[in-house]
Amino acid sequence: MSTGKVLLGVLAGVAAGALLGVLMAPDKGSATRKKIVKKGGEFSDDLKDTLNEFVESITEKFEQVKEDVSDFTDKAKSKVEEVKKDAKTV
Repeated sequence: MSTGKVLLGVLAGVAAGALLGVLMAPDKGSATRKKIVKKGGEFSDDLKDTLNEFVESITEKFEQVKEDVSDFTDKAKSKVEEVKKDAKTV
């Protein structure tokens, strides 16, 4: 399952939970609003953490690909130099 689908599922679950919580809240409106603000802050922090982890993961993969491409080009350059050298000696 892709990270985007997981993130979308989490967002949908949180939204549904918040809606049900508001509809079934036994507290006064002001207390419910405070709880919503608090939960919203917690959700925001969790979302930031998830997005940071996702960005770190993508960055690590990008750096690995960049390193692999650099290694590949270095090997290709050395092979080209070998072929040139062999061609001159023939």
